[in-house]
Amino acid sequence: MNKRTLKALLSATACAAAISAVPANAGEFDGVTLQAKLIGGQQYEALYARIAEWEAETGATVDIISKKNHFELDKEFKSDMAAGTLGWCVGSNHSSFASQYPSLYTDLTPYLTPEFIAEYVPSNIAASKIGDALVMLPRAQFDVSALYYLKSVYADEANQAAYKEKTGRDLTPPDTWDEYKEQAIFFTDAPNFYGTQYAGKDEAIVGRFYEMVVAEGGQLFNDDWTPAFNSDAGKRALAWFVDLYEAGAVPPGTTSYLWDDLGAGFASGSIALNLDWPGWAGYFNDPESSKAAGDVGVIVQPQGSAGIRTGWSGHHGFSVTETCDNKEAGASLVAFLTNEESQTLESSAGPLPTRTAVWETVVAAAKDDPYQAEVLTAFQAAASHAFPAPQTPYWIEATNLIYPELQAAILGDKTIDEALETASEAVDEMMQENGVY
Repeated sequence: MNKRTLKALLSATACAAAISAVPANAGEFDGVTLQAKLIGGQQYEALYARIAEWEAETGATVDIISKKNHFELDKEFKSDMAAGTLGWCVGSNHSSFASQYPSLYTDLTPYLTPEFIAEYVPSNIAASKIGDALVMLPRAQFDVSALYYLKSVYADEANQAAYKEKTGRDLTPPDTWDEYKEQAIFFTDAPNFYGTQYAGKDEAIVGRFYEMVVAEGGQLFNDDWTPAFNSDAGKRALAWFVDLYEAGAVPPGTTSYLWDDLGAGFASGSIALNLDWPGWAGYFNDPESSKAAGDVGVIVQPQGSAGIRTGWSGHHGFSVTETCDNKEAGASLVAFLTNEESQTLESSAGPLPTRTAVWETVVAAAKDDPYQAEVLTAFQAAASHAFPAPQTPYWIEATNLIYPELQAAILGDKTIDEALETASEAVDEMMQENGVY
C-alpha cells in the first residue's frame, strides 16, 4: 500500500465514523467567541479546517488571533503573561514547553468525562499534566524514538559469521544498549561506513543522555530538583557516548550534529543503526530522498542495564487559559480538535496519534504495506515506554549547562567524572539562583 492509498483509506475511515465525540450539546455555546493562538505550518493546518464543524455544532465562533511556530508562540505567551494581556482562551502547547507556564493554563479535568480522557494513550495524558492538573489535551503529533537499522548488514552472511565467531551470538538487531554499542563498533568501516551516530549538542544530546540515565536506573533530577545525574547511572550513560566516539564508530563530526544531520546521515546509507523520530520513516524509505530505501528496518528502542527502555518523548496539544471567561467552551473546542476523528485526519498524513483507537485504525489501514506496518508497530511499542522531559521550567536552561560538559567528555577534554561533576554543580547553582530550593 502506498502513502496515497493509505491516506485515502484513513480519510474514508474518518468520514464513516461518527461526527465527533465533542462533550457539548448542539447550540450550547450560541453567541460565544473564543480567541485562539495556534501553531501554524503546513502539517498543522488541515486540522483547523474542522473548526467550522465545531462552530456549526455548538453555535460558537473561533477567532484565531495568532498563528506561529512554537518558539515564537512561547515568546508571545511570556509577553502576554508579563503584560497581563491574557484575553484569549485556547492556545497550542507542547509537552517540552508546558512546564514553563504553571499558571497560564487551566486544569481541563473538570470539563471532561473520565471516559473521554481514558481514550488517550495513558503516557501521553501523563505527560500533559503539571502535577495533577491536566493542562492540555494531546493532538496527533507525538514523538518518541525507535531504532532504524539497515536490514542488509544483518542479512550479510559474512557479517553473521564474523559476529558469531567474535561474540558467540547470532547477529540480530540489538535489544540492549550494550548490544547496540557492540554492534555499532563491529559494523564500522570508517570513513566509508559507521555503526551509528548521535545528536551531539544542545537539548538534543541532553535529551538522549537523560533517557539513557533513566534506562540505566537513574534520574536526571531528584524530587526536589537537585541534579541527580552525577551518579553511577549517569556515568554509565555518558560512557556509552564516549566509548562510541573513542572507537570511531560514529562520524567524527557527530558532536555538532542535530536532527537534520542524523536524518541525512542515515538516508545516505552509510549508517547501520539510527535512533530517531517517527517523522523520518517515510523519508528514509523513499528512493527519491534516501539511498537506504527498501533496506530499512524499524524496531522498539533498546533497553539499558536497569531493564528500562529509553523513551524521552514529546507531543503537541491544545490548552485553555486560566483567564478564559468560558472554560467550558474552550475545553469543548480542544476536545474536538483532539478527538478520534480529528486524530485520524492528522495521522493520515503520517504523524503519530495519541489516542489508542486511532493507533488501531492506523495499524489496520497499513496491514497490506509491510514497511508501514513495521514502522507503526515499532512506534506503537516505543510509545508504551515514553516519558516526558523533566517537567521543570528550567529544563532548557539546564540543558544549556549540561551539554558542553557532555561534549568535553566525548572529545576527551575531561574525564566522565570531571564532566558530570562540573555539570551538576552548574545546574545546582542555577536552580538555587532561581529559588527552586
